[in-house]
Amino acid sequence: MRLTHFWELMNAEFGPTYAAHLASSHVLSVLGGRTVQGALDAGEHPRLVWLALCDDMDVPMERRLGPDHRDVGQRR
Repeated sequence: MRLTHFWELMNAEFGPTYAAHLASSHVLSVLGGRTVQGALDAGEHPRLVWLALCDDMDVPMERRLGPDHRDVGQRR
């Protein structure tokens, strides 16, 4: 996952304003007690940061891949 995709997912799931707030304030205990932005700045892979945040924020599995993939499990 590229950092640009990470931010696309953040903005799609939380909206740009809340995504920015989460990035600067939400502490991810599983990534060393760093904020989302702190973990990214420290070199954590964006996918790992995204999945840790999804776990913390109870984002359902079907929404973790973004809006373009939400119906994938229901298509035939």
